Order: sequence, then structure tokens, then C-alpha cells
Amino acid sequence: MSEEKQNFGGERSFEEQEPGVLEAKVRDASSEDPLCGKVRQLLQVVARLRGPGGCPWDQKQTHQTIRYHAVEEAYELVEAVEAEDDPALKEELGDLLLQVVFHSQLAQERGAFTFQDVVERLVAKLIHRHPHVFGDVEIRTVEALMKQWDRLKAEEKRQEGRKHESVLDGIPKALPALMRAERLWKRAVRSGLTREEDAVLPEGFSLPKEATAEQAAQALWALARWCRDRGWSPEELLQQRLRQLETTWREREAQKGDKPCLSEESGEGESAETV
Repeated sequence: MSEEKQNFGGERSFEEQEPGVLEAKVRDASSEDPLCGKVRQLLQVVARLRGPGGCPWDQKQTHQTIRYHAVEEAYELVEAVEAEDDPALKEELGDLLLQVVFHSQLAQERGAFTFQDVVERLVAKLIHRHPHVFGDVEIRTVEALMKQWDRLKAEEKRQEGRKHESVLDGIPKALPALMRAERLWKRAVRSGLTREEDAVLPEGFSLPKEATAEQAAQALWALARWCRDRGWSPEELLQQRLRQLETTWREREAQKGDKPCLSEESGEGESAETV
């Protein structure tokens, strides 16, 4: 038997393909459910804050003014996880949920979409990306699972009219510079857009070939301070350099005429299973 036996097809949107699966394998939360009542209460509270007689600060916010709040909350969540602090974890999860609800409220006011639309899309996406759980597909290896995930993700983008044009696509530009540098470098090396040996220090900088992680950390810290002493932002400098490198690599990729292959891009520190 093959590693995959695909039973999904057709040209319908993935959000319309599995209503039977959704009904059969995902419990339909009724209005009697206390959790549904609490979620409804949360939506009402945020709407009240935004509405007439609400909070002046909340009323004047836009998607743009709070766009980095979600990033900050996500980092606080990570800190709570690393500290294994359950009370803090519970609080930070709530704070992150607030960002989802707040952006949904703003979108609803614009007539774009609602919180319910967000949830419905997420449920449909998760079911569509897991036919080996909610459908008849059989998966025998992790490699087959990752290929299936990438194929379904690409299928969704195609249905939405969004093209995946480069192996460098999908790396958020809002990532911190060092994290983004690591992601871009891994993909560029794996796809042959640059070589591992190209990673050399510029003239004037030195680090022992057998340097330890601690020495590398000290060098990064010293370089950050060195930049700040000259009035430069290390973050902005590295982001600028990454934009230059990405432009070069995308041009090189276009010249090669290679088609993106996401499944080969997933590696350590870069999970294929991202939405």
C-alpha cells in the first residue's frame, strides 16, 4: 500500500470540502455550553470597549496601532512556558486571545470578517490539513506527513489565488532580525542559493575557528554595543542586510528557474506544520 491514499479532490474551497467530517468528528458546541457563553461574553466586552460610552483608548485603536501588541504578548507567553509558570501561562494565553478578538472586532466594524469567520476558517483548515485523522488518508512515515501538509497548504493558496513563488516565501518580515537571518540562511543553503562556506566574517572581525557558543554570544553582545556606540540600531542594520541578501537570492533563484519545494525546506528549528 502506498504511503498516502488521497481521498480528497475537486476544486471546491477547502473550507467547503469536509462538512460531513466536521459534523462526525468534531463536537458541535451548542449555545448551552458554558465555554460558548464565556467566549460570547468576551466578544461583548470588547465590543462594549469599542462602542459608544466605551474606553477612549480602545476606541481610537486600529489594526496598525496595535499590530506589535500580538508580538509582545507572544514573547510573554514564551517566557511563561520557559518558566513553567502555569498561572502566568494562563494569563498570557488570555492576553494573546484578546489580540485575536480585538483585531476581529476591528475587522467586523469594517465589514471585513467576524470572529466567527476566523474560527470557522481555522477549523476547516485544521481538518483539511489532517486527512489522515479526519479522512481516509493513510500516512506511514513522517516524511509523507510533511509532504502531505505542504501539498495541502499549497493547494489552499492556489484556491485563494495566492502563489508560492520562492523557497524564501513564508518567512515573516516582522521576525526579529537574528531569527529571520537564521531562517533565510537555512533555506538559501538547502536550496543551493548560497553555500555554507560563504559564511565568513568580514575583514576586520575575527573569532577563533574553534570558538565556543559562549564566545559567540559575547561577540554578538559586543557587536551590538559597538553599533549602539555609533548611533546605529543593530536590529535595523541586520534587517537592511537581510533585505539585500533576500533580493540577491530571489534573483538567483529566478535565474535558475527552480520551482519551490517546501517539504525540503523544513528542518530543525523550522516546523513544516505551520498555518
